[in-house]
Amino acid sequence: MDVVTQNRCFDGVQMVCTHPSEVCGTDMTFAVYLPPQSETGPVPVLWYLSGLTCTHENAMTKGGFQEHAAAHGLAVVFPDTSPRGEGVADDEAYDLGQGAGFYVNATRAPWAAHYRMYDYVLTELRDLVLGRFPLADRHGITGHSMGGHGALTLALRNQDRFDSVSAFAPIANPTQSDWGRKQLSAYLGDDEAAWACYDSSILLEEYGWKDAILIDQGAGDQFLDLLRPEALAGVLARRRQAGLVRMQPGYDHSYYFVASFAGEHVAWHADRLHRPRN
Repeated sequence: MDVVTQNRCFDGVQMVCTHPSEVCGTDMTFAVYLPPQSETGPVPVLWYLSGLTCTHENAMTKGGFQEHAAAHGLAVVFPDTSPRGEGVADDEAYDLGQGAGFYVNATRAPWAAHYRMYDYVLTELRDLVLGRFPLADRHGITGHSMGGHGALTLALRNQDRFDSVSAFAPIANPTQSDWGRKQLSAYLGDDEAAWACYDSSILLEEYGWKDAILIDQGAGDQFLDLLRPEALAGVLARRRQAGLVRMQPGYDHSYYFVASFAGEHVAWHADRLHRPRN
């Protein structure tokens, strides 16, 4: 692993790092924020997964997470959204290929050779950061849009690995949305039964969640019909699952929306990550 940049930030350290990934078959870049509390001992980790077209950098520079993470003693890891580089398959459309990995393990050519973001986040990058930084093995996960979809699916399928989950304007029902059906068919093939394990509304219906879930959604979001928050809210109600789906008046899909509620999400995760495990 190489440290590309390192900057002091709210008495902690913001780093950008690269490393060769066996899972993705190419060099990968990620960012990690270490709060000042990490200088005296391991701190819990909040994973932030970004949305379509983003890299590790967007939320790192626009989300405003560092100040809140420093106040609550959490590290924040910002992975990239896809593999990149020469020889990595891509598409002319913004919503497929590089920048649009959808946090799945692709099984269909030409994507299967590199597009394994589910395993990358869940296992390879997790093991790397735990081995290289002063981090406790306590993990929360959140994300925005495509990243909210990734956060929810990773947490719901791996409840032994995550202690808390939230999302900002997640793609909540991708098997029934044009933000999902296109990508899932490209990466996984036309058998829709294989898509279900990457749909948080389906997963929540099947597995539930061990604690409460926090979802913030801008009521003025220009992509609301593609995100389908009503599907996830309906499952919460049917299962009587503890959780909040908050429609925030006037907010759109931008990082202004994410930054406005980042502090509440960090506090939500900190409350759970600092609790003793049962």
